[in-house]
Amino acid sequence: MKKLLILTLSVMGLTATAQDHMTPELLWKLGRISPLGITKDGKNIIYKVSTPDVDENEFNSKFYIIPVNGGEGKEIEDYKNLLKDRNVSPDGKYLLSSQEIKVEKVNGGDYYPELDKSTVQIYDGLDYRHWDTWNEGKHNHVGYSPIDNADNFTDIMKGEPYDSPQKPFGGEEDYTWTPNGNIVYVSKKKSGTAYATSTNTDLYEYDMATKTTKNLTPNNPGYDTQPAFSPQGDLTWLQMKRDGYEADKNDIIVRHKGADINLTAGWDGTVDSFTWSADGKKVYFLAPIDGTKQLFEVNFPGLTRIAVRVTQLTDGYWDVNSIIGFSDNNVVVTRSDMNHANELYSYNLKKKDWKQLSHVNDAAYSKIALSKTEKRYVTTSDGKKMLVWVILPPNFDANKKYPTLLYCQGGPQSALSQFYSFRWNFQVMAAQGYVVVAPNRRGMPGHGVAWNEAISKDWGGDVMNDYLAAIDDVAKEPYVDKNRLGAVGASYGGYSVFYLAGIHNKRFKTLIAHDGVFNLQSMYGTTEEVFFTNWDGGGAYWEKDNAVAQKTFSQFNPINNVDKWDTPILIFQGDKDFRVPIGQGQEAFQAAQLRGIKSRFIVFPDENHWVLKPQNGMVWQREFFKWLKETL
Repeated sequence: MKKLLILTLSVMGLTATAQDHMTPELLWKLGRISPLGITKDGKNIIYKVSTPDVDENEFNSKFYIIPVNGGEGKEIEDYKNLLKDRNVSPDGKYLLSSQEIKVEKVNGGDYYPELDKSTVQIYDGLDYRHWDTWNEGKHNHVGYSPIDNADNFTDIMKGEPYDSPQKPFGGEEDYTWTPNGNIVYVSKKKSGTAYATSTNTDLYEYDMATKTTKNLTPNNPGYDTQPAFSPQGDLTWLQMKRDGYEADKNDIIVRHKGADINLTAGWDGTVDSFTWSADGKKVYFLAPIDGTKQLFEVNFPGLTRIAVRVTQLTDGYWDVNSIIGFSDNNVVVTRSDMNHANELYSYNLKKKDWKQLSHVNDAAYSKIALSKTEKRYVTTSDGKKMLVWVILPPNFDANKKYPTLLYCQGGPQSALSQFYSFRWNFQVMAAQGYVVVAPNRRGMPGHGVAWNEAISKDWGGDVMNDYLAAIDDVAKEPYVDKNRLGAVGASYGGYSVFYLAGIHNKRFKTLIAHDGVFNLQSMYGTTEEVFFTNWDGGGAYWEKDNAVAQKTFSQFNPINNVDKWDTPILIFQGDKDFRVPIGQGQEAFQAAQLRGIKSRFIVFPDENHWVLKPQNGMVWQREFFKWLKETL
């Protein structure tokens, strides 16, 4: 399959003025904001807005400047000189950057130069592909160049078969200058199979004078990431303790006078990102909490006996997604909720109030009726209280009955918060007339570490009862049409749909799974980050004496309940998804077809675990709702 058939519908020509509710077409016209920073003088914010062009199947980007106190955003061309460049060395002589460099032999032509037209790839270990690309022997390397000669790049990892920034998602947060002009960077200095089975990244310091490198965190076996320095020059970073556990509790560590101080050790949560206050007395950070993401602060006591205290600063039905910087008593952030994509906001730390700064999509939202989001708590099968978001259609009428979708979150340890997705968009779902039930089932951060960890090695256990408890509770509402229930989800959410297909006992009338895990055994044999399947599944399928692993591959494997499948199912799959490879979708579709179940398989040849291209995204939305109309 080389390309997808794109149906050109007249509805694409509709403008926002003709709409009274959110549609996929309007969703794919919204601007997507990316903050770049506060200007050197502290007076303005620079940000980028990317807008999809569905006709051209691309994004158009423009850059803007806006006062930190609010005002009109003005388009600008040259902005780089307005921002403080964290990549310039303290003495102003060098520029820190990274390049992808060929290090290892992989291709047939690498081994046999006379056969330079060979397309062969040769591997002696795992990590032969990652996320959505094959390993061609190239690695990200950190280096520096003279400030006036960017092409004169000195590779400080020369010859090393390791990456910094980390693949696939690492960026400039993976390296930084030290106050005295050395370089600190993040790297997992393992290769091949050892790389695929470990999360042990470390912080390394490169000495500019001696040209030597030392490991700063050799004793921590888990993730060490996001190195930064306090105003007083103390190295600070995020740390997970256990090797192989990508969703471990993430703590803020400060190296102060030779001691490593864990500022969040006594706090029952996990940190997303952080930044220091200007005076070095506090660290501000973002973290999931109770179905949202909020701004926190923690005091820095140094080596005194002053107690460390974590304080939640913001609270509400929104997500604070990034900290951009500070202006007087205001912290500038991005904020979203289930009805609004990210915009720039300032939060006054003294007055405790908000001010919206950017208004990229206000005009679009002003012309549509918004969905209503309700928070409720459901008692699980083992007596725990679970937060459940219920999203109601615009102009909701409690006297009507609505088809209802159970949304199954991926991860599995990803927060189900007030996020605004451009694919799994609750506003769009609700606007098409569906009630959406989104449970914060166990496995999600924001409800304590124990709740977050409860899903590992128990994928098909209590969490499935959580899903059913949520939909059963909401289905008691008179506005829910109990004969028109569906279950939808991606990744672990797709696994959840496949698993529920065999145990839901005719609750659901239709199912939709995107890049879901269907066969845990073949998943173990083809996924690229083996540390994940080792940790969450408990081990390999051939470990016959490993009771935990054997329970995973027998009791929790969706393929073992296919004989009970009886519900129409739509399966989306990205062909470049190496995290949950295409065979998972193929196996599920083949099983459904051979069982005589109404099913549809939609393949995106040029997409990975996500759907990123505008026209592919539009097809995804249309097929999603087309299927629901056919089956629900």
